[in-house]
Amino acid sequence: MCGLTGFWDLKHTINRDSYTEIAKAMALKIKERGPDSEGVWCDQAVGLAFGHRRLAIVDLSPAGHQPMISESQKTVIVYNGEIFNTAELRDELIAQGHNFRGLSDTEVILEACEAWGIEEAVKRFIGMFVFVIWNRQEKVLSLCRDRMGIKPLYWGFHQNVLLFGSQLKSFKPHPAWKPEINLEAASAFLRFNYVPAPLSIFKDIYKLLPGTILSINAFGEYKTKVFWDMAKVALQG
Repeated sequence: MCGLTGFWDLKHTINRDSYTEIAKAMALKIKERGPDSEGVWCDQAVGLAFGHRRLAIVDLSPAGHQPMISESQKTVIVYNGEIFNTAELRDELIAQGHNFRGLSDTEVILEACEAWGIEEAVKRFIGMFVFVIWNRQEKVLSLCRDRMGIKPLYWGFHQNVLLFGSQLKSFKPHPAWKPEINLEAASAFLRFNYVPAPLSIFKDIYKLLPGTILSINAFGEYKTKVFWDMAKVALQG
């Protein structure tokens, strides 16, 4: 288990010099998810910051450290989960000319998304995962969640700032975080003893649905793409 968090300050509402410290503080809130190392990556020019806590399992070396930048420097990722067909995917990517620094599944996800596109890549991943990946050329941020929603991922806008993370408590250190209880979610919790997706207990913060890719551009416009749907699979028999 690892933990990811971060923000995209679309309107540059906070001091850019504080991005690193805010991202570190956000990641520290979920330190129990990743005791082995912590990492932060920021691009102050676009207002984006990633934070990560790592539990090293597949590759114990520093080559698996996150946030991770691709070989081409075009994409950056934070990730939580495990891809079980990593070896096969790595071999295919190597055959296509990609080089790898280590043995982590993080690097395979990163290079696969760059080589094949995010939607095609996630369809080929066998495992449990959430990841947030930044395309530095297209200025598009994509949030992805595994087919069954085994790994959690929350997201939402507060005061023109996009917040995202494995757990809600990671948002607390960000100055844009002004939590309000979602009364619809609270009512659902009292009825069902859980908060049904895509709601979260807080207003304007959502759970990314399973099997979904959420893409957000520099204008704050977003769209979702379902790459796997349990109901459709069940109907296909």
